[in-house]
Amino acid sequence: MESHFFAMMSRMKYIERWALMRNSQSENISEHSLEVSMLAHALAVISNKRLNHNLNAEKAALIGLYHDSTEIITGDMPTPVKYYNKDIQGAFKEIEKIAATRLLNMLPEDIKGSYESIFFPAEGEEYLWRLVKAADKLSALIKCIQEENAGNTEFTSAKKSLTDAIKRMELREADIFMEEFLPSYYKTLDELNK
Repeated sequence: MESHFFAMMSRMKYIERWALMRNSQSENISEHSLEVSMLAHALAVISNKRLNHNLNAEKAALIGLYHDSTEIITGDMPTPVKYYNKDIQGAFKEIEKIAATRLLNMLPEDIKGSYESIFFPAEGEEYLWRLVKAADKLSALIKCIQEENAGNTEFTSAKKSLTDAIKRMELREADIFMEEFLPSYYKTLDELNK
């Protein structure tokens, strides 16, 4: 029996992000998801090593890889629209759930169970999902920094909003990442190689 799941996943590269913004470098959800995966893994490792938690960092990375895969079906909804009010936000959350279920249903029955907790939080994994959300915001912030580094001021206000949003999350792991790792994103390649 044919399964379309991975063929659908490969289409993540066709969904462009930041559609309402002038970009100096375009970004698709496949690229973004790879970065979120790495950042989510890093936040979970920081949590384990520095804050004495016992999180599954590899699971955080997997959730990060698939966190925007529903956009294959829904498209990338611009943040001002998605979060315009509670009604729209709630409706979009419901659409995302339907899209996730539709994607999961593309998997063979004997495999589907292994993917459910990547698309929907399993009991006891709420904190891990919060870290993935922080990684998502950090990735967007990094995009803003890179755009500003390229001379594009279009992302200045988004950068401030994202910085504030990450701070409001009150996750020590994200604070540590911003203190220790984020400053390097402001450097040139030559400065990073010193």
